[in-house]
Amino acid sequence: MKPSIQKRFAIKVVAICALIAGTTALIGTANAQTKLKWAHVYETSEPYHTQSVWAAEEIKKRSNGKFDIQVFPASTLGKETDINQGLQLGTVDMIISGPSFAARSYPRFGIAYYPFIFRDGEHLLAYSKSAVFKEMVDEFRAKTGIQVTAYTYYGARHTTAQKAFTTCEGMKGLKIRVPDVPAYTATPKACGANPTPIAFAEVYLALQNGTVDAQENPLTTIEAKKFYEVQKAIMLTGHIVDGLTTQVAPHLWNKLSDAEKALFTEVTREAAARASADIKKREAELVDEFKKKGLQIVTVDRKSFQDAVLKTSPLESMGFTRADYDKIQAVK
Repeated sequence: MKPSIQKRFAIKVVAICALIAGTTALIGTANAQTKLKWAHVYETSEPYHTQSVWAAEEIKKRSNGKFDIQVFPASTLGKETDINQGLQLGTVDMIISGPSFAARSYPRFGIAYYPFIFRDGEHLLAYSKSAVFKEMVDEFRAKTGIQVTAYTYYGARHTTAQKAFTTCEGMKGLKIRVPDVPAYTATPKACGANPTPIAFAEVYLALQNGTVDAQENPLTTIEAKKFYEVQKAIMLTGHIVDGLTTQVAPHLWNKLSDAEKALFTEVTREAAARASADIKKREAELVDEFKKKGLQIVTVDRKSFQDAVLKTSPLESMGFTRADYDKIQAVK
């Protein structure tokens, strides 16, 4: 016996309702996924990028697909100043950047760039886990809304040039590219050099065409950016032990649940630890590799540089406090 017209109509209504409900659920699932932009200025071959990609995939996996993060390397979303501004403008959601840029709005961060403040990379990483750094992170978030979740070892900054030198005096008159930050310019200025700010993406060309004679960066960056192709000597000045922070924009951080904040923090710290280990390993290998490429590797009198900085750019003259300096020195 065929079902009655009323019964067939009821069956169709139920089927349509089920279809609508299923479609709504799918739409809800699609809408629940949050697409995020993570930007930095480093090359795709560098650990900062490869580990960021790992972290993006890990956050997606651990959040069951809720957060779909695309990593934009090599200044594709702008120079370092641009991506730092993007956190406040809402054009990027996460960045990796030196805290020197964050120090423009929160100067206390800048003490990490005071020349010779860190003994080595291990000291910097211990500082990143210290009470004094946590206090800075909390104050920075209170002021800007930006959350620093992780700190990565970037490397000890050394100086490359067309001509070798062994003392601070040997830098006199040298036109050297440095980031446009007082702590970076302190050492060359103390030694009578001419520090010249140039965007990171433009440094190779500036060295190649003679706009500047020299630059300073960790060995791993000298390799990644191929500065060794347009320089003849590497002076192991180690004047700044550098690091990078992973930062999350306020428009994202404030929407995360406590569990999601913990997830972002845990994964980005794992990525930072992995990248730091890669950098330390590679640094140890590069001196010999650069020698094989024909570069002159020069051990310098670091004390001559340190004494000059302490004399011409004392801590307090740069707006930093002796209390913070002493706390950092005490970190083990």
